[in-house]
Amino acid sequence: MLLARRSCRCLTAVTPGRAELQLKAAVIRCCSTVQGEVRVRFAPSPTGFLHLGGLRTALYNYIFAKKYGGSFILRLEDTDRTRLVPGAAESIEDMLEWAGVPPDESPRRGGPVGPYLQSQRLDLYHQTAQQLMDAGHAYYCFCSSQRLELLKKEALRTGQTPRYDNRCRHLQAEQVQEKLAQGIPHAVRFRLESGVEPLQDLVFGWTHHDVAKVEGDPVVIKADGFPTYHLANIVDDHYMRISHVLRGSEWLISTSKHLLMYRALGWTPPTFGHLPLLMNKDGSKLSKRQGDLFIQSLKRDGVLPEALLDITTNCGSGFITNRIGRKIDELISEFDPSKIINHSALLDMEKLPEFNRIHLQHHIEDEEKCCLLIKKLQEQLQQVYIAEIQDKEVLQEDYIRRVLHLRKRHISFLKDLLSPAYAYLWVRPSLSSQQVAALTTEPQHIASLVLKLISERGEELTVDSLSQDLKTLAKQAKSTKYREVMKLLRLALSGLQQGPSVVEMMVSLGAAEISHRLQKLL
Repeated sequence: MLLARRSCRCLTAVTPGRAELQLKAAVIRCCSTVQGEVRVRFAPSPTGFLHLGGLRTALYNYIFAKKYGGSFILRLEDTDRTRLVPGAAESIEDMLEWAGVPPDESPRRGGPVGPYLQSQRLDLYHQTAQQLMDAGHAYYCFCSSQRLELLKKEALRTGQTPRYDNRCRHLQAEQVQEKLAQGIPHAVRFRLESGVEPLQDLVFGWTHHDVAKVEGDPVVIKADGFPTYHLANIVDDHYMRISHVLRGSEWLISTSKHLLMYRALGWTPPTFGHLPLLMNKDGSKLSKRQGDLFIQSLKRDGVLPEALLDITTNCGSGFITNRIGRKIDELISEFDPSKIINHSALLDMEKLPEFNRIHLQHHIEDEEKCCLLIKKLQEQLQQVYIAEIQDKEVLQEDYIRRVLHLRKRHISFLKDLLSPAYAYLWVRPSLSSQQVAALTTEPQHIASLVLKLISERGEELTVDSLSQDLKTLAKQAKSTKYREVMKLLRLALSGLQQGPSVVEMMVSLGAAEISHRLQKLL
């Protein structure tokens, strides 16, 4: 099926059948004729840092733009001055670049339709509001916050949905001028009218919401002179030549009033596509209060950007295939907007380690990215183990590269190699005679045989050859079984009783370090 068959709650669905076919045709037209014309935007508010839900919205816009040869714009909607978080604006752009979805135009990069901060576009919003008032589509509202609060409380008391009663809509011109002359604080409200046309949404299909019947006239310019979202976003989308608006489905109901504003201004609206919400796996809302879902936190924990992009698209829809391990170029090539359905996407963060393991393996197998991993691990080792490392050889690039390639299918995060289970790779273990005696009665004989083997093999150690050599060696031990030989070697090499295979430990450590640790055993 091309798209979801149901409309959003609180919206009236247009009769299916012919409308379904029209929608399908519209999507096909959209996806076949927009080359070079697409301009999409991600417009977060810097009232907080970038969250996984926000990254997902940005990602779909980025993929849409790159799929159809268009531009991806970052616009920061910073008009809610009371809730701005210091540093959030810069961090949002930092995290988009880190995640591999950099904007083509942004506050930092600039562009032909800037500025890209709404707080720097106030004149444009006031001009548009005046244009609406001159045409009779907007009016001054002098209602105090106390009166509005009383209206809300009364509505809730009587079991009704709170809404503005449009009182100031009916003020005479002389009354308005008198209040303005008195300096009474005022906002500007947009007149909602009945008769909004049905919306053809790329995801939810044909929907209709007669907003004037259920809502009061919305504020478009607040008393502090700043615009509300409803005005600022349509003004910016118009002047920034946005062709498609891909945003969360929570804005679907508001789109009807936005379409009324477009009509009042004589502007052509963009094509809308409302993305289904990203939810927790239990169906609960993904909240910004979940601190571990901020991109900064995930980056700090060692999550790779490719893993985040992969898991957020894997749990959703809009792609020809659904498999783990896709990179951004594959997401772009497999993207198909007609396959986005309106069901909420359930995010299972317990699967993140598996996604990260696969993409970490890709990084290790890529020479350039592997070098970056080596440098990062070198830095981390010097922070965690610097006082305990006896041989600086473990910080050498070749040694760390060998370790990464041997463990690439077993670790989910680079920091796993800093855990106690892998301390033997960086720090020589301490052993007691009691530990050794508990495993075998001939430790010196076994150690001597292994030392001889290592001497003959030199640095040419491989997992396959060592496996066969150790089985042969165990037969030469007088009274020790193969399993006991392995336990003794594991203890001598790592000080542990479990972990990676002994032969992998040996290949990781290399001939010189194996010899040093066995000499210590002797």
